[in-house]
Amino acid sequence: MKKIKVLQVNKLYYPEVGGIEKTLQLISEGLNKKTDLKVLVCQKKGKGRSENVNGVQVCRTGSFGVVASVPISISFIWELRKMSREMDIVHYHMPFPLGDLACLLSGYKGKVAAYWHSDVVKQKKWMFLYRPIMEAFLKRADVIFVGAKGIAEGSKYLKPYLDKCHVVPFAVSEDILQDGSVYLKENGYSRDNDSLQILFVGRLVYYKGISVLIDAVKKLSDSAHLTVVGDGVLEKEMKQKCQELNIQDRVTFLGKISDEQLKQCYRQADVFVLPSTQRSEAFGLVQLEAMAYGLPVVNTNLKSGVPEVSIHKETGLTVPPEDPVQLAEALRWMEEHSGERVEMGKRARKRVETYYSEQALFSGLMKEYRELLGDTLV
Repeated sequence: MKKIKVLQVNKLYYPEVGGIEKTLQLISEGLNKKTDLKVLVCQKKGKGRSENVNGVQVCRTGSFGVVASVPISISFIWELRKMSREMDIVHYHMPFPLGDLACLLSGYKGKVAAYWHSDVVKQKKWMFLYRPIMEAFLKRADVIFVGAKGIAEGSKYLKPYLDKCHVVPFAVSEDILQDGSVYLKENGYSRDNDSLQILFVGRLVYYKGISVLIDAVKKLSDSAHLTVVGDGVLEKEMKQKCQELNIQDRVTFLGKISDEQLKQCYRQADVFVLPSTQRSEAFGLVQLEAMAYGLPVVNTNLKSGVPEVSIHKETGLTVPPEDPVQLAEALRWMEEHSGERVEMGKRARKRVETYYSEQALFSGLMKEYRELLGDTLV
């Protein structure tokens, strides 16, 4: 059987790091030997170039910069038109307005797949321009992949297309899964901490709920400590907020750290928190990473895939978004019930191993690709 030719399309690629970029890199490196795969993305700004990244052929088109989270790249449209001609499947990662437009202008007649990562939430004022393009693209797509059922059902835009939405769960990297396994075999699930160690990992932006989390920490005992990993536009404001609430000694901001330092943070924490407030948080890959280290998760019941990853009262606790009182109550429960907390962590680790491995993701996509092409595969 011939190898399927697949073009993966997104705004950006590694070393740019975000949830979509992590997933795209995982897919590209994992399917590179199983398919004839190439990646087409934009530069954030500057001249275009083609390169080999960890064995993956990546074409980065030139860009004048990024406006409303979209790279401004005229050459992207022409490059997609050229590269797609030889492909069996062009696989888009959404939302990406330039990608949608380029698809519609490409004249490509083959199979189109879309991975819907989240709704557009922050740039709502631009939706009057983008929505007609997005709707035309979604009609053109042969299949729409979502990481969880809740992503499709909670989306404002996917309801007319639920019949072609297929669940292909996102995955935690094998590196994280194995490192977590080694740590837990050597140290067990119970951390040797004198006080509750809370961990947050994410960009410090509006929808991540970091302000709500800081309000919740204020309501906890003085011994509870929060470690914040990540940077972003709210970093200075959040540090100032901790000063105003007089909890600066109970909150540590580490900023952007290395992968090895992040692993150490997972090893040292008692509980992981994903306090996101908007559907922009469609899944929360960091939940999987924390669960791989046997951590229970406190997340929010967004109308997205977030509460499907860590299950309420099974692998953690789920609270309403933007509610610091209930978030504090959940964290206080974690502090006061160490035995149950450890058992939740064990179930969290088992859930990741069962449903969210790299192999599950790769097998799911390959199955979908083959079904999409059907009799055209020889």
